[in-house]
Amino acid sequence: MTTDTINGKPVHPAVRMFAREFRAGEMSRREFMARATALGATAAAACTLAGLPSPARAQDMATPKKGGTLRIQMDVLALKEPRLYDFSQMGNLSRGVLEYLVELRHDGSFRPVLLESWEVNGNATEYRLKLRPGVKWNNGDDFTAADVVANIEAWCDTKVEGNSMATRLASLVDAQTGRIVEGAVAVEDALTVRLKLPVSDITLIPSFADYPAAVQHRDLIGQNVLDHGVGTGAYRIAEHQVGVTAVLERNPDHTYWGDAYLDRVEFIDFGTDPAATVAAAEAEEFDVNYDSVGDFVDVFDAIGWERSEIVTASTVVIRTNQKAQVNGRQPYADVRVRRALQLAVDNAVLLELGYAGRGEVAENHHVSPLHPEYAQLPPLKHDPAEARRLMEEAGMLDFEHELISIDDDWRRNTADACAAQLRDAGLRVKRTIIPGTSFWNDWQKYPFAVVNWNGRELGVQVYALAYRSDAAWNETAFANAQFDALLTEAMAIADAGSRREKMARLQQILRDEGVIIQPYWRSLYRHVRPGVLNADRHQKDEINIHHLGWA
Repeated sequence: MTTDTINGKPVHPAVRMFAREFRAGEMSRREFMARATALGATAAAACTLAGLPSPARAQDMATPKKGGTLRIQMDVLALKEPRLYDFSQMGNLSRGVLEYLVELRHDGSFRPVLLESWEVNGNATEYRLKLRPGVKWNNGDDFTAADVVANIEAWCDTKVEGNSMATRLASLVDAQTGRIVEGAVAVEDALTVRLKLPVSDITLIPSFADYPAAVQHRDLIGQNVLDHGVGTGAYRIAEHQVGVTAVLERNPDHTYWGDAYLDRVEFIDFGTDPAATVAAAEAEEFDVNYDSVGDFVDVFDAIGWERSEIVTASTVVIRTNQKAQVNGRQPYADVRVRRALQLAVDNAVLLELGYAGRGEVAENHHVSPLHPEYAQLPPLKHDPAEARRLMEEAGMLDFEHELISIDDDWRRNTADACAAQLRDAGLRVKRTIIPGTSFWNDWQKYPFAVVNWNGRELGVQVYALAYRSDAAWNETAFANAQFDALLTEAMAIADAGSRREKMARLQQILRDEGVIIQPYWRSLYRHVRPGVLNADRHQKDEINIHHLGWA
């Protein structure tokens, strides 16, 4: 038996290929760790193959003392059934009750949670999932393979409106029925599930770690955890007031399978104004902030809180909705209008004015240089005169664009800077700012709006979630058959270099179609009161309360 893998089997051959690509500078360290561990390599083995120093005990796994209360500043959103979660805050609120098969760690590696291990065949068409033994639901039932099969089947159900998991697991979905391919998932024994995919898919394990993939009891799938409270986690939700607070406390009636340190976690919603959050920090009203942004990073530094930061593929997009009706017309169905908006904006200006320069300029195609399959395209053009000409050619020069944003700091500032540049190009723009309490209710429907996106491990994951024609989160209403076909091909290619050829074409299509203005990639920051452990900033905005505690 080898200790190089979590399953005791030899290292997957693709891991060695990924190591060569990493050493050749074709992917980042974090992306290499994500891809290698997704195929079952241990973090230590991955580092050895890549020529990296052996990892010390991960910083997100420090051992806190037992007991105590921790207060976290975060938006307290309404919960719904997990397949419909569309913001990380929802997963964070329920994570103490509803756990995940795997989790993504701060170093980019994947760690088993409800799974003990997994195996992947050479071409990523067969997965064998081994469940962690001894796990129970807090109602006393055993956690078994039947639960995992039921969840995977439910995740693949495209008939459930808003189910973004069906997009993530598209390789398992029958296009004719809109449900899981017959025979694709099966119980091998009480603690083993076997998946047989009709096509290769390298994104399954990362998809299992995303926040809508919370694992539910097989008899309660489709329900809100607030209505029943059944989960495998160590906590229960004791209080939940949207926009105010949510309280999780250790469940005295449940013997948890793992480690959990705190007695109580309070999520407190101070609204979207960072100045109000800083004031609450100075008044010692909370211990962990969710997101330090822009100039407020330095403010939190100045009051003595400890900073963590991470370079990510998280971003903000200024997007049109191509199907949106405005006064009886569809202004953004015309590619000339969309391209004009792109040409009028200098992304570097938006990074500086919108996010205080804390990130990297992006290229209007939503694939990051951190993604292993990123393809470098010719530089963007900033051409206000051409923008005006295209808008006039489209007969839309007199049209007033309403640019909508939330009422926070960095997204509002980014929208303001965008609107100013559009006006400088001779385009008419109205700014509308919507309170955070209501902005997210219709985030996919606004004709022209600023919306942020979490980073994903692979560029193809982003495209599958946001730009595939039938994707649940396709807020642009972009529909392109050539794009969809190329994406399906790209998702089946394990080699980053080969996939990059497809990605170059995909990126170019997205840019040529003027689908988004994507100004910058965000560096993410979080501050904590001294003494807080394991709350470092996560690339996907996750907070796992089982790891949190006090030194």
